[in-house]
Amino acid sequence: MIELHYCPTPNCWKVAILLEETGLQYTVRRYDLFKGDHLVPAFRRINPNNKLPAIVDQDPADGGPEISVFESGAILFYLAEKTGQFLSRDARPRTATMKWLAWQIAGLGPMMGQAGHFVRYVREPHPYSAQRYLNESRRLMHVLEYRLRESEYLSDEYSIADMAVWPWIRFLALLEIDVAEFPHVSRWSDVVGRRPAVQRVFTSTATAPDPAYLREKRVLTDEEWSNTYGERMLQAARSVPEDACAIEAKS
Repeated sequence: MIELHYCPTPNCWKVAILLEETGLQYTVRRYDLFKGDHLVPAFRRINPNNKLPAIVDQDPADGGPEISVFESGAILFYLAEKTGQFLSRDARPRTATMKWLAWQIAGLGPMMGQAGHFVRYVREPHPYSAQRYLNESRRLMHVLEYRLRESEYLSDEYSIADMAVWPWIRFLALLEIDVAEFPHVSRWSDVVGRRPAVQRVFTSTATAPDPAYLREKRVLTDEEWSNTYGERMLQAARSVPEDACAIEAKS
């Protein structure tokens, strides 16, 4: 049994897609970021970074105690290794998969995430920052188009790299970037989007997107801002767990 700690965002969608593709049994614990559900001590013990997604594997391959994994790329790798699916053992396709997975984690996701922040949430418009991240997002889309012009998938076959990148293509419309500008990406996106596992993620009540998240712009209350970008988010990282305090007191 895999316990998926989840909110309806691209980084969480990719993990839900892999779980559906592998057929692993899992349950979903859904969080509301704007309410600060992710900032409680119980979740920090699973993910010290207080970010989603995270998983807890209650039946790890070594037969030992449960294992928690955070960071979406690490989760994809862990689950692919656990199941022997969607990550080839052969050197060349495996390397291609890992390259494009790293590209998404280091480039596409962070750049589109920052673009989304400055376009959709920032309280005082900052044109330079918005344009800087929109330009980089568009540049990375051209990189993706280049790859998919020569290959049906990001690796030799459908893999965790495709699962990592695909949810961010759904994010394009919120950045006012038309996927139709990239015909090879559009072809690939349609193919991936028709997969039954992907469709289940977006129709299940447990994992379906939140309409509020999919708005082009959203004005956050002071509390919502604090929980997602402000002081409460920062304070969660400063907090010292009670068990750590007990250890310090004994030393």
